Amino acid sequence: MRVLPFILSLLVTVGLIVTLDTKFVLPAPLGALLSPQHGIWQNAEDVDADFSANLKFPQLKGKVQVYLDDRLVPHVFAEQENDVYFVQGYLHAKFRLWQMELQTYKAAGRLCEFFGEKAINIDREFRRLGMVYAAENSLKEMEADTVIKAECDAYTAGVNAYIDNLSESQLPLEYKLLGYYPEKWNNLKTALFLKYMSYDLAGHDDDFEMTNTKSFFSDSDFVKLFPLTQDSLDPIIPKGTVYPRPKIIPIAPSTVDSAYFNNKDLVAVDEEKPDKDNGSNNWAVSGRKTKNGAPILCNDPHLGLNLPSVWFEMQISTPEFNAYGATFPGAPGVIIGFNDNCAFGFTNGGRDVRDYYEITFKDDTRKEYLFNGEWKQTEFRIEHIKIKDKRDYLDTVAYTVFGPVMYDKSFTGGRSSGKKQYAVRWKAHDPSDELKIFNLLNRAKNYTDYTNAVTNLHTPGQNVVFACKDGDIAMRTQGEFPAKWKGQGDFIMPGTDSSYMWQGMIPQDEVPFQYIPASDSISRGFVSSANQKPTDSAYHYYLGRDYPLYRGYLINRLLSKMHNITPQDMMSLQNNNYNVFAEMAIPVFLKNINTTGFNEDELKYYKLLNEWNLNDDVAEKGATVFDVLWKQFTKVVFDDEYAKAPKVVMRPFESTLLEEILKDTSYKFYDNITTPKKETLADDITAAFKLASAELVNLEIADQLEWAKYKDTHISHLTKLEPFSDMHLPVGGGTYCINATKADHGPSWRMVLSLTAKTEAYGVYPGGQSGNPGSRFYDNFVNEWVSGKYYPLWLMTKDETKDKRIKWVMNFSK
Repeated sequence: MRVLPFILSLLVTVGLIVTLDTKFVLPAPLGALLSPQHGIWQNAEDVDADFSANLKFPQLKGKVQVYLDDRLVPHVFAEQENDVYFVQGYLHAKFRLWQMELQTYKAAGRLCEFFGEKAINIDREFRRLGMVYAAENSLKEMEADTVIKAECDAYTAGVNAYIDNLSESQLPLEYKLLGYYPEKWNNLKTALFLKYMSYDLAGHDDDFEMTNTKSFFSDSDFVKLFPLTQDSLDPIIPKGTVYPRPKIIPIAPSTVDSAYFNNKDLVAVDEEKPDKDNGSNNWAVSGRKTKNGAPILCNDPHLGLNLPSVWFEMQISTPEFNAYGATFPGAPGVIIGFNDNCAFGFTNGGRDVRDYYEITFKDDTRKEYLFNGEWKQTEFRIEHIKIKDKRDYLDTVAYTVFGPVMYDKSFTGGRSSGKKQYAVRWKAHDPSDELKIFNLLNRAKNYTDYTNAVTNLHTPGQNVVFACKDGDIAMRTQGEFPAKWKGQGDFIMPGTDSSYMWQGMIPQDEVPFQYIPASDSISRGFVSSANQKPTDSAYHYYLGRDYPLYRGYLINRLLSKMHNITPQDMMSLQNNNYNVFAEMAIPVFLKNINTTGFNEDELKYYKLLNEWNLNDDVAEKGATVFDVLWKQFTKVVFDDEYAKAPKVVMRPFESTLLEEILKDTSYKFYDNITTPKKETLADDITAAFKLASAELVNLEIADQLEWAKYKDTHISHLTKLEPFSDMHLPVGGGTYCINATKADHGPSWRMVLSLTAKTEAYGVYPGGQSGNPGSRFYDNFVNEWVSGKYYPLWLMTKDETKDKRIKWVMNFSK
């Protein structure tokens, strides 16, 4: 009888061994995860964790002190400039290593290495976009610059110094869960990270969708749906600015109209894209509009809301410069911030620098393609994709004069039928010294230094705001932009003819900018940008069609009226939830809704809409009523015409419909083409209101009628694991508000800087300094961010080492 217990014990033991020592349950062996010495328990950081340390590294040339304050913000003081980048790399790795690696793995098309075969399409997409090719080109340029190469080398050495001394128990939690180890950092990874940001900020990639749409609608209807200009535009560079005659006049090919019609090849399903609203706000007001007489600069870049946050706050100080602000884990320098003399910030330029060309290969070998009447030799790049627990995948990518063939018979990306081949021309493929701008901005002393710095920014195009203690402020819509003929790049272009290629870059002295010197007394006294179109139609170059209008419109309206401005006024402005889009639309709605025969619920929601204060505040129900109503209204107006459109297609710009209803004309699309009746604006709005009311009843039953509950802002961990995420946050704002907080996207860093003698600085971001979910510094800034509050940003001086805010000291030496 003892045999049975023995067998049972044996089976249980074997089962435990198999369960704990294999990857049946999780990507990593369960036993290793639960190990008391090395497992996930070791990532539970003590509340009183001591971050002080004395460290020696032979790569250093001098001494470096790091003073960590009560928010875990490092203030780094180095005797030698490149030592500061070494320590910055070390600290980025210490607090954000897994995040740094994940971003570069994705950019390099290497997710299959730890996520397995399910990531193959993502990896192929990034490889075929030429991310590695682009990073390699940039790295050559950066390493040809001895200053930037030394900076990169020091940063890389710092990251690797941390990795070299990383014990198994200290591995970030995500490595343990996913069952892999960090690899050595290198300069290419830094270049890859910068290319990933270029990709993330290039959301305006709608060439396939626009081509489908243009082939479906008539030319006149297309113009009605996607107009070139909007009446409500208040551009970044003020209207009335006079621009010089262009040095480049692009010539459109004679076949352009026919080439853009009747392309019936395209598309199947949607693909993953960067959020098209990856934008931001920035502005600077001159001293004559502020209470203390000093300029104030503000910036809040809008990006995906994730944990760990995209930003890491720190001060880096050397004998050559002293800078503070938001840094990117993965790259050296301060990206958005200030130094002893001036301040700088960015918003996305939104310019189209990524176009597609249809390639004609001679045969299936793809060895030759037709170009200017001749067969031209193809170059090939073999992408070697490693797949966890599987054989490697080899993807042979053809390269043409335009760039890599992204979509072909082998890979459609969900955007083509596979019958044709499309090469991508992306400005980010070109060599560029992208770190140079930050290196120079960190030490800029005046407007001339700022100008010299920003002209090094090629891709992605950004609106770079500037303010200086000498009183100057400026805005430059910076980048290296193709000079395009009207409509070039809106649609897929023929790849057999060089006349469709870019014909040159807009010269840097023709890039739109606004400079307001301290002596100015006649300008509006501020510069601003919120991703709207940079200029009005007086600018000679084609700038594309689709830009967000409304945040910029409201910012300019409010700043124009403001005087005796304080930093607190600017914080309120960044958190402003006023919905100017609704301000324009609601009078038209209320005028046209026919309440005759409305039931009790419909009358209730009509009352909420009528009495709404136009603020997208947390508890506002009228904001939800308007949002649901507008979405239903666009469906009622356009769904009939789009019913037989290709699956992947562009819907009209949101500004299109608003501008039409403001004109109060008989817009063609008000009529429902499936009914014998000719519908009017009033018919459509009333029908939309009834549909919206039915939806609102369900939202009310689910207790989601209040704006914050309906919008449901959340900050997800990069793996989307909810226990590591902050869910259901009570945050106001929205797409059309200056506080552009959406469900998972919004202000990723709020900063307000008053350029007084001792800079008065404030900032906050939705996260925390540590990437460890087991640390009290993981998301400790989130509540302040949610409530619209800020932390004082402390530009520490060397004689403040005894300040009570200092909690830990790290000493680095060789």
